[in-house]
Amino acid sequence: MPASRTHSPRLLLVAALAGAVLPVQAQTCMAKSGAQAAPVVELYTSEGCNSCPPADRWLSALKADPSTVALAFHVDYWDSLGWKDRFASAANTQRQTRQQTVNGSRYNYTPQVVVNGMDRKDWSGITALSARDAASVQISVMRSGAEVTATVQSNANAKLAAYWAVTEQGHSSAVKAGENAGVMLKHDHVVREWQAVPAWAANAGESATLQFRSSTAVDSAHHPQVNLVVVNADTGRPVQALKLGC
Repeated sequence: MPASRTHSPRLLLVAALAGAVLPVQAQTCMAKSGAQAAPVVELYTSEGCNSCPPADRWLSALKADPSTVALAFHVDYWDSLGWKDRFASAANTQRQTRQQTVNGSRYNYTPQVVVNGMDRKDWSGITALSARDAASVQISVMRSGAEVTATVQSNANAKLAAYWAVTEQGHSSAVKAGENAGVMLKHDHVVREWQAVPAWAANAGESATLQFRSSTAVDSAHHPQVNLVVVNADTGRPVQALKLGC
């Protein structure tokens, strides 16, 4: 990601300016990150993969944790093997490949669980996720209608980057072909939109303002949620994350 350097106390980074389609049932709401870094979990999955449903269920159970940011990226390389996953995209597959340099995996596979930027093949044994060390970054997010604005402040000079992800809950699919033929699959935390924020030089005590406006239609019946993950731009690993529950 290209770096954008400034000495101004506020840095405006616009993620997208496309037409807003996020539901407006909650006109104004806000959230703030805690004193510790929130857990970030990514699942790479597919409806065409018969070893994926247990991981899907494991991720769904994370709804009980209000601090964890959980993201299900459906990949498309199973689509030609009998069943096309309606949530899958080439962009998700490309992201999984790019993240290999961050999480330590050597190849794409499903289900893949990445916790706090690290490949975790032992995911099935993880029964609880706890907040990590004291956060080096604080985030506050506010939504007003279709506009979402975040303020990101770093405790030290750092090179940061970020991404927005819109997720939906409570989806189900009656699979009619492929490895899961005849199975009703249920999905939560499904990523329906993902937008990167370019890297910037964060100065200690100064803040950056990030703005988001969705460009993808989402279904209000499935409780769309806006998530913001801030990463160390050099390592690619999350340093803080926050979800907006409205």
